[in-house]
Amino acid sequence: MAALQRELIERKGWIRQDDFALAYSLARITPGTNLLAFCAATGARILGLWGALVAVLAISVPSTVLTVLITAGYETWRSNASVTAAVGGTVAAVVGMMWASVWLLVSPHLRRPMQVLRALIFTGGAFLAVWKLGLTPVQVIALAALLGFLWKEPAAE
Repeated sequence: MAALQRELIERKGWIRQDDFALAYSLARITPGTNLLAFCAATGARILGLWGALVAVLAISVPSTVLTVLITAGYETWRSNASVTAAVGGTVAAVVGMMWASVWLLVSPHLRRPMQVLRALIFTGGAFLAVWKLGLTPVQVIALAALLGFLWKEPAAE
């Protein structure tokens, strides 16, 4: 998502930050594969129905072929220590990329100390709600929306 954000907003200028954030947010609450929903929304924003179709095919076909090949290779080599180490490295890299996406989405909203505090409380609260309380993503999002509505920030000076 971080790479898509950089490419679509900063490098190409095809969409605005608000459009990206909206597509990302809506994709997170749709059932199924969130990235497909994000690509469809972004493609539709750029080129309409054809853009949505091309975006979904562009994200689906190569990754499907790659997944089949990797799965077949993993089944053959899964007991190999080097393959296990490579998978561990991949998992760590994916976590890093997810944090980069989070930072790119949140950082524009962290201009004042109170915004930082609010973001930390909401982030920590969401983490604890899922981890310790076992709330579903829909429950966490609904609760965060309610609390965000109740905890309004003062207008910027």
